[in-house]
Amino acid sequence: MKLVLSDNGLHKRFAPLTLTRPVGDLRIGILTNTERWRLLANTEVYYETETYLQGKFAISEYCDITINAALIPSREIGEVILSLPDNSVLKYESTELARKGNGINQVNWMGEQPVIISQRWHLYQFNEIALKQDFKLLTNNRISQPLSATNTVIGDPSQIFLEKGAVVEASILNTKSGPIYVGKDAEIMEGCSVRGGLALGEHAALKMGAKVYGAVTLGPHCKVGGEVSNVVFQAYSNKGHDGFLGNALIGEWCNLGADTNTSNLKNNYGNVSTYSYEAEAEVKTDVQFMGVCMGDHSKCGINTMFNTATVVGVSCNVFGAEFPNKFVPSFSWGGQNPVSFKFDKAVEYANNMMSRRGLVLTKEEIEILRKIHSDKIQDFID
Repeated sequence: MKLVLSDNGLHKRFAPLTLTRPVGDLRIGILTNTERWRLLANTEVYYETETYLQGKFAISEYCDITINAALIPSREIGEVILSLPDNSVLKYESTELARKGNGINQVNWMGEQPVIISQRWHLYQFNEIALKQDFKLLTNNRISQPLSATNTVIGDPSQIFLEKGAVVEASILNTKSGPIYVGKDAEIMEGCSVRGGLALGEHAALKMGAKVYGAVTLGPHCKVGGEVSNVVFQAYSNKGHDGFLGNALIGEWCNLGADTNTSNLKNNYGNVSTYSYEAEAEVKTDVQFMGVCMGDHSKCGINTMFNTATVVGVSCNVFGAEFPNKFVPSFSWGGQNPVSFKFDKAVEYANNMMSRRGLVLTKEEIEILRKIHSDKIQDFID
C-alpha cells in the first residue's frame, strides 16, 4: 500500500520549519507523521509537496490513499483511513482527512475530535494532546525499562516509559499533567525537574538541573538545559545552557548560545503579531503566548534576547547586544542590521556542526538550501 501525505498547499503556512521539509515531516508529540504512518501501516510513505523538496522527500505517481498531512493520526483514526472503501473520502466536518480513489463516496469521522494543525503555532499548542496520543500508540502492551530508585516520582509511575538504553538518575518526575517518554539511549541527567508531558527522542539529553514544564518535545539527538516550557525541538538541535525558552519551535541543527532568553508574552498581555511567510508580512494572531520560531541550521550567540513571537529563517547566525528584529530572513548574519550569509560559508558551517554527529549535508539537502538562498537573494533584489 502506498500512502501519500499531502501539504494541501499549506507549505508556507508552517514556514520557516517547512522551508526544508514537507508538512508531513514536522515533529509534534513524540513522532513525525512520516513515522506515525510507517508505524500504523507498516509501509513506505510518500509526499505531495513543493517541487524543490522532492529530491529528498520522495513523491509517487501512484498512491492508494492520499492523507491530509496536517492530521495527527491516532491509532483509531489510522485504522479507519487504512480501511477506507474504494473511491471514498473521509471528512471531519468540512475538513478532508483522507481520500481513496476519486472520493465520490463521503465517509464522516464520528470519533473524538481529531488533532489537525492549521497554523504554525499549533505545533506547540496541540503538543500536549499529540504527546499523550503518541505515548499511548508507542507504549501499548509494552513494558518500560526499569526506572532507577534514585528518582522521585510524583503521580502515576505507569505514565513513565523508558526505551532500551535510556538513563534517568536523581531527578523529579511529575506525571500528573502528562506522560514522560524517554527514547532509546536518551538521558535525563541528575537534578532535573520534569513536569510532563515530556518526549525525549533517541540519543537526546536533558542536561543537569534542567527545569521542564510540559508539554515539551526534544527530538532525536537534541541536548537541552535551562528552563523550557511548551516547546518543540525537531531534531539534532541544542540549548545546552541556562536561559528560558517558552512556547517555541526549533528546527534541526540549531544551536542557542548560553543564556539565550526568549520572551513569550507581551508586557500588555495582549495577543501577539508574528511574521507570516504566507502573507509575506506581520499578521495579528489570536494567541497570547508565543516565543521564537527558528528554522533549520540557524544559530544565536550567547546572551541573545528574542522578542515575543520572533521568527528566524533558515541558516541564520544571530548575534549582538540588542534585540534582533522580530523577523530574521533566511541566510542573515548579525543582529538588528544583518548582512547576507554567503551560501558557501553557510554550507561549510552546517557541515561543521553535522560532522560532530558523523553526518554531512547530502546533495539533495544542499540543493534545498540553495533554493532557499536564491529566493532570499531575489527578495533582496526586488
